[in-house]
Amino acid sequence: MIKSFDQLKEMLRAIPEKRRVAVCPAQDEHTLEAISHAYKDGLVEPVLIGDEPVIREILDRRGVSAEGMTVIDIKDPAEAIQKAADLAREGQVDCIMKGKTETGALMKVLVNREHGIRRNDTMSLLAFMESPNYHKVFAITDVGLLTYPTKEQKKAAIANAVEAFHALGVEQPKVAILAAVEKVNPKMKETVEAAEIKEEGIKGCIIEGPISYDLAMDPASAPIKGYESPVAGDADILVVPDIVSGNIAAKTITVIGGGRTGGVVLGAKVPVLLVSRAATADDKYMSIVLAALVGKH
Repeated sequence: MIKSFDQLKEMLRAIPEKRRVAVCPAQDEHTLEAISHAYKDGLVEPVLIGDEPVIREILDRRGVSAEGMTVIDIKDPAEAIQKAADLAREGQVDCIMKGKTETGALMKVLVNREHGIRRNDTMSLLAFMESPNYHKVFAITDVGLLTYPTKEQKKAAIANAVEAFHALGVEQPKVAILAAVEKVNPKMKETVEAAEIKEEGIKGCIIEGPISYDLAMDPASAPIKGYESPVAGDADILVVPDIVSGNIAAKTITVIGGGRTGGVVLGAKVPVLLVSRAATADDKYMSIVLAALVGKH
């Protein structure tokens, strides 16, 4: 069980070989601030790909030395992204972080079946969460890529999330497929799919569904409702019906619930960080930590 984000940072710090994070294109003030912070803390080794003079000017302005970092001078943004993909395929970097580019431009290169880093048909965004009101780190999928996932896409997203938890040392993560009710209702598609996924099973985890949010996250709810499940009150992974519910859940936990978050795109040869400029410095920092931890696996 991972109790806090601080525990994750210590896990990464304890790894002798520093994880290599490719940033592309790297000439972005906010991105360089986040990766420099993680570098100065001794957690990662940045590989900065982009306009080298601009990259170095930003680092100098922020009082950060590039010594120990790898800087690759590629002016064209698409070529910089392709270089990151090439390094990932060759095993030279452990994760890729979006820099000064649009998400669509980055993903277009990365999902290319011939020259990209796609590993399977479904890539998903997993948001790790730390809440003062829950006893361990948990995660929500999908909060940013799969808009209205099919049952097969949900299964793939669960498999991606389970693999990430295995990389963090959680051998049998508990998966809660969320719905508004705990019983199958033919008029509520998410309940039907949840029951089918539970019956079909996914290797390496314990699945429950359909299950409501309170039963999944509140240990006191199950006895009151007479609900028995090893997942109840102890979920590691929450599977939401669609991107709207996932986005609302994650932002509610962070905005008014005092939670912290870090997001990672899974399903490629290496994790991908699509960090928004609107994200807090802590969100960006923890996304780097999580991607670096998961990356070697």
